[in-house]
Amino acid sequence: MIVDQLRKAGANAKEDCFVVATPLGPILMVNIVAKIPGVSASIVIIAGHYDTKRTTFPFVGANDGGSSAAFLLEMAPVLARRKSALTYWLVFFDGEEALQRWSNTDGLYGSRHFVQELSAQRTLNQIRALILVDMIADAHLDIHREAHSTPWLTDVVFGEAQRLGYGRYFLNNPDAIEDDHVPFVELGVPAVDIIDLDYGPFNLYWHSRYDAVDKCSPASLAIVARVVLATLAALETTRSSRPGGASS
Repeated sequence: MIVDQLRKAGANAKEDCFVVATPLGPILMVNIVAKIPGVSASIVIIAGHYDTKRTTFPFVGANDGGSSAAFLLEMAPVLARRKSALTYWLVFFDGEEALQRWSNTDGLYGSRHFVQELSAQRTLNQIRALILVDMIADAHLDIHREAHSTPWLTDVVFGEAQRLGYGRYFLNNPDAIEDDHVPFVELGVPAVDIIDLDYGPFNLYWHSRYDAVDKCSPASLAIVARVVLATLAALETTRSSRPGGASS
């Protein structure tokens, strides 16, 4: 369904299938990559995960998994119908969630595989930035500066949020969260995580049966979308998105 919708939007979408070793044994996973060419070959990746947590109780994952997938699907027609200065990739990561217990080897399967593939293909230097979205539909939206993210890119995102009047949703106090952007940061790719990991009282809705559509808001998705689109515009009008880097 995701690939079909991306192609209908005008994006060149493909599945990247791979097998990973997990605590539950080898598992087939699938990243989905939609490419939208621009004037420049320089790439900005907009990404999120579409897998949901394996649980022993009924779990919808409306926000954690659902919101990032919905966001990327809605971004596809917006980006595909315009002529952009940069090339955009919309990437749906599989395997973000841990299968047993979160660790350096259990979790982030899709993003680790994807960045390792780019490194092996020697195309990492084409990636100007990665913008990751996760858990962005919380009806009570509050997004903190993620401490593992690249500082200058985070400044662009939060600066655009302030300019658009969304400062009350994008909070400057830092919070360190391990997410699908970390494998990119570790290999030198500028990356920012836009995430609201304050979901319900005392984070009660996270990874629980309460993560359902009634806890989500389309207004929150729209706010994040406007900030991301403004960030893309800022990157497109900047000759170099990496301080001290070569101009495009």
